[in-house]
Amino acid sequence: MTDIIKLTAAEIAAKIAAGDLTAVEVTEAHLARIDAIDEKVHAFLHVDREGALAQARAVDAKRAAGEKLGPLAGVPLALKDIFTTEGIPTTVGSKILEGWIPPYDATLTRKLKEADVVILGKTNMDEFAMGSSTENSAYGPTGNPWDLTRIPGGSGGGSSAALASYEAPLAIGTDTGGSIRQPAAVTGTVGVKPTYGGVSRYGMVAFSSSLDQGGPCARTVLDAALLHEVIAGHDPLDSTSIDAPVPPVVEAARNGSVEGMRVGVVKQFRGEHYQAGVMQRFDEAVTLLKGLGAEIVELDCPSFDLGLSAYYLIAPSECSSNLARFDAMRYGLRVGDDGTKSAEEVTALTREAGFGDEVKRRVILGTYALSSGYYDAYYGSAQKVRTLIKQDFDTSFEQVDVIVSPTTPTTAFPIGERADDPMAMYLADLCTIPTNLAGNAAMSLPCGLAPEDNLPVGLQIIAPAMKDDRLYKVGAAVEAAFVEKWGHPLLEEAPSL
Repeated sequence: MTDIIKLTAAEIAAKIAAGDLTAVEVTEAHLARIDAIDEKVHAFLHVDREGALAQARAVDAKRAAGEKLGPLAGVPLALKDIFTTEGIPTTVGSKILEGWIPPYDATLTRKLKEADVVILGKTNMDEFAMGSSTENSAYGPTGNPWDLTRIPGGSGGGSSAALASYEAPLAIGTDTGGSIRQPAAVTGTVGVKPTYGGVSRYGMVAFSSSLDQGGPCARTVLDAALLHEVIAGHDPLDSTSIDAPVPPVVEAARNGSVEGMRVGVVKQFRGEHYQAGVMQRFDEAVTLLKGLGAEIVELDCPSFDLGLSAYYLIAPSECSSNLARFDAMRYGLRVGDDGTKSAEEVTALTREAGFGDEVKRRVILGTYALSSGYYDAYYGSAQKVRTLIKQDFDTSFEQVDVIVSPTTPTTAFPIGERADDPMAMYLADLCTIPTNLAGNAAMSLPCGLAPEDNLPVGLQIIAPAMKDDRLYKVGAAVEAAFVEKWGHPLLEEAPSL
């Protein structure tokens, strides 16, 4: 089992295609790993044992019949519990959807099944993807496999923890303000936010519709690229989906190089909120890129300093609209329906019982920002800042091919440390938010351990919209340089569970 779970997704797929392993053997090994350690990690909210084994048997039957298998056929995956899955629960980490069984698959879920990827189950997350630590889950926090007393990032901490603990070689996350990249950074894994509209949002429970984006999570850059290619592409069911070819991400990951590329470093992505060890590793990564043949260009993007404020007006405003559908009338939890209360009273009681504190905080904030007399002062002003941020990116990408920064200002902090301080929690997304506001593509990958706590540090790579392949080209080059330097993947240093 140990040998199987340590394989990359690409290696697993190759061994299944060659007949060296069966998909059932691979699935059983990962299910056994989940059984052994997930009580401590709490990466999963629901494990679909029978469904996963049925999918694996179907892959083995295809191979036995001589059918050509796809590049990830038989590879297990952990799916963030924000995508609808026909026949198994989708809770979005909230009590208000506890026990809800969707009658249909999200487009992303369908694409995974069509590619013969084996879905192991649904992963834990901050309720409705609102959070940076997975502590806002109604079903309890997830631990970081590097140190179970620390957060695994959020909102997709369950997916990142499943990867770092070898419960799955692939995972899916969603990124509204950094919820793929920030968990990847603090767990020493790889996470990619594709260009907005590059992956369908149909069947993904909405938080902030102009920001939300699903994407791949993995332990290597190539594995992330292979998964990206499976889930990306135009979807007529999603009005924001981009009708254009998927960038050649797998080719870029197989041919990583930064020779001759211009790499931007933004001066706003450093300062008092940044941990010394994080900045040390980032500066070393910049030196590494220069040594690999990149030209380093200093950039000034003053609007980025306003990104956090703009985001926490736009995202709550959109969530206050999206979450209005959870009214106790159509699906999910219903409280107080004893025949004596009005529909409005039942809705209020259900939302009081079903929504957690962070969701209520953001709904109230968003409703206020959109209210009569305040719309222009708050939401309207935030949208103007969003335009300035996009303009700063556009100007920067006239000078550089990609931008790099730390993914997060700090390494993983202890569970509970920021639970009562929302502003401190929000600072975890300081570097990631501008990309969501502009709709660009971005990746986080490991760039070493912070010397003061021996915890992972993430390097963020940002590319222009629809230039996602640049992420993989640069990411693969950096990853290869780190592997050559240390002789093994960074994640091998993670403590055993």
